[in-house]
Amino acid sequence: MKLHELKPAEGSRQERNRVGRGSSSGNGKTSGRGQKGQKSRSGGGVRLGFEGGQTPLFMRLPKRGFTNVNRKEYAVVNLDILNRFEDGTEVTPLTLVEAGIVKDEKSGIKVLGNGELTKKLTVKAAKFSKTAEEAIVANGGSVEVI
Repeated sequence: MKLHELKPAEGSRQERNRVGRGSSSGNGKTSGRGQKGQKSRSGGGVRLGFEGGQTPLFMRLPKRGFTNVNRKEYAVVNLDILNRFEDGTEVTPLTLVEAGIVKDEKSGIKVLGNGELTKKLTVKAAKFSKTAEEAIVANGGSVEVI
């Protein structure tokens, strides 16, 4: 096959059907909408989930639980990940984002105690678990809540 022999596949390029352009077009007069009724009117039709006036399914189902709009969601960082940094480094939310460990800070960063920390670091975060705090201090590092 050569470039000048290329052509679209059969049926892949179809012309738009221009409705309401006379009876010989096959879609004249009512433009394929039939006679009268809600769907024949301009702007007619029903919204998503509408069931003709019957209570829609999403309203019939029981609602449970509670969603707190003021909920704070923390980006979680484990201790073993902090080993990537050099000894004596000050680890802040900004350095974690730059290193690609955290995508976005959300409401802040929480450091958890999973894994083993081998470096001496100064860690600044919004929250620390007790085990994480103990492990950082045991390695000679320091913890600062921001």
